[in-house]
Amino acid sequence: MYTHDAFRPGHNCWRVERAGRVAFLIDGEAYFRAFHAAVGLAQRSILIVGWDIDSRTQLVHDASPGVHGTLFGCLTAALSRNRRLHAYVLDWDYATLYALGREWLPIFKMNWRTPRRLHFHLDDHHPFGSSQHQKIVVIDDAVAFVGGLDLTKCRWDTPEHRPDDPRRVSPGGEPYPPFHDVQMMVDGPAAARLGQLARERWRRATGQRLDAPGECDGDPWPKFVTPDLTDVNVAIARTEPRYDGQEPVQEIRQLYLDAIAAAHRYIYLENQYLTSETIGEALAARIAEPDGPEIVFVSPRQTDGWLTQNTMDMLRARLLQRLRRNDRHGRLRAYYPDVAGLKNACINVHAKLALIDDEFLCIGSANLNNRSLAIDSECNLALSARGDERVSRAIARLRDRLVAEHLGVRPDDVAGIIEGEGSLIAATRLAGTAGHSLQVIDDAVPPEIDALVPGPEILDPEQPVSFEQLTTQFVPEEEQPSIRRRVTVIVSLVLLLLGMAAAWRWSPLGEWLNVQSIIEFADTIPASAAAPWIVLGVYLLGGLLVVPITLLVVATVAVFGPVLGSVYALIGTLLSAMLVFGIGHVLGRAAVRRMAGSHIGRLSRRLARQGILTIVVVRLLPIAPFSVVNLVFGASHVRLRDFLFGTALGMAPGIAVIALFIDRVQAVLEAPEPMSFLVLTASVAAALLAAFGLYRWLPKRAASATAKTADES
Repeated sequence: MYTHDAFRPGHNCWRVERAGRVAFLIDGEAYFRAFHAAVGLAQRSILIVGWDIDSRTQLVHDASPGVHGTLFGCLTAALSRNRRLHAYVLDWDYATLYALGREWLPIFKMNWRTPRRLHFHLDDHHPFGSSQHQKIVVIDDAVAFVGGLDLTKCRWDTPEHRPDDPRRVSPGGEPYPPFHDVQMMVDGPAAARLGQLARERWRRATGQRLDAPGECDGDPWPKFVTPDLTDVNVAIARTEPRYDGQEPVQEIRQLYLDAIAAAHRYIYLENQYLTSETIGEALAARIAEPDGPEIVFVSPRQTDGWLTQNTMDMLRARLLQRLRRNDRHGRLRAYYPDVAGLKNACINVHAKLALIDDEFLCIGSANLNNRSLAIDSECNLALSARGDERVSRAIARLRDRLVAEHLGVRPDDVAGIIEGEGSLIAATRLAGTAGHSLQVIDDAVPPEIDALVPGPEILDPEQPVSFEQLTTQFVPEEEQPSIRRRVTVIVSLVLLLLGMAAAWRWSPLGEWLNVQSIIEFADTIPASAAAPWIVLGVYLLGGLLVVPITLLVVATVAVFGPVLGSVYALIGTLLSAMLVFGIGHVLGRAAVRRMAGSHIGRLSRRLARQGILTIVVVRLLPIAPFSVVNLVFGASHVRLRDFLFGTALGMAPGIAVIALFIDRVQAVLEAPEPMSFLVLTASVAAALLAAFGLYRWLPKRAASATAKTADES
């Protein structure tokens, strides 16, 4: 019997809290359906923390008319129904490596055409090389979900894992292979503590402190979700890297080590990866013991993507080879689940689960790799029976359900074999039905591939890997200076956006690109339907080259006249602003802050707190070059609608003044009469008085709004 006596906060967990109800949600259909229902019952607060969040994710496929089935629609509908409700969505500010597989510019889609009470932010508060990998959802601090499932595409599936399920398609309509994962659902004090954890993550990422929602009417636990357990202690364990003065936390690793050491009968693991040297050593020691436990490991046949197949799968194969060398008593099995008809595809086992002796259960976001146990941000939940038969039975039922799903049999069949033969491995040999089976993972590694693949210190590090370490590992010593030069060139190209602003002022570029030269160029544009598109293209290029926006507006009005020129100038200004805004988003807040300095960093924080008024002020006051400010707006995660509306309001008066001025100057040049000079002088005086009034009034309004926001927060 499992003898590890207790969870120890500060050692192998963060907190131990009571849960009135606990449910085990197997596969995406069960989790997404429960999440969708809980959001519909939310009163005050929805907290979502994830590694990947896609607004297009289809949560339910059988929604009745009028029910919004996507994540975007679900959140928007809930916020529209209840004006006291706020949703906080925190998504990992992902590495470029994952860009092609992610929703493009989610900050636009999650903030555009949604209630202002949906707060979306990208989390870049982690060291280089690590990620925010937690998957936490908390509703009103009353119900919480933790596990391996993100609210993103290509996760939904049923326990049948049908090879041809027509509902299993990406937002673009592309089919994807079967997907298996597990989520734990809790309520009570355990959910409230997870709310505290999620709010702390939000504070670190945004600098904003969120208040707990307080007592709420109603119960957000969906009625159709039957609890697997009631009134039980739940341990919350974390991984957090050393960063920004924060000490590292490795509770999940210690929790696994304690559980493995205490096992007697069996260790059942489902995990996407198995590459951690620490976990490998612990398992190898137990499997070598004469009376040690059985170890059953379930993982995908191969991971998703060429890169992980040739790196993480290779590390898994090496570790399995080592375990099999230690398995002198035949108590190790490493399987992948299979379904007839998948052809070259396989079931993506994405779960992060451990079951030991019907006495210990752990479900969460942490893989059995060094990243999850040392340098990524992770969260797991755990149960320990400690003699409570109710908990033991619930853990055993979950074990039976999981094995039965992989074999296509009934959970009672699995339970009967384990009870009759006293062996979990015996149950895995049950003849599957409907084409389901558990197949042995092939750990053979071709020597030529094995020689090329480095060790876990690079592919699965226990601490962030520096650029010097990467070049030392992969680049011959004589080529390293050349590689560094190439990287320097790439970084320099990124810095070019800001460098052009200086070049404009202190180089001949400012003399070459003057008003007259641009007007002469514009006059050569044929009077055709393509002319407007050419002008707008010039604005986009000008934004990238940090050409002063006033210069472009002057040239546009001079060529096309005060009315049509003003329209072109405003549209071109907005398009140019959006382009550089997008670049700021891609670079991220930290990168822009490093490039632009502390002054822009402070501006970024102010922009994130304020709305349209502050954007208007920034447009009217000469704080920084137009393109640089757009870059900061993009990195500060200002709402797109605020950005566009504020930019239009802030730029329109200036464009109108320029149009009036250019029109009057042209009138004077064409007819140099006293009345023309008088009208020009009056126009300039009126424009100056209006600008003076705005410049005095708007900063005061912005300061007042800032103070009000600070008081409210």
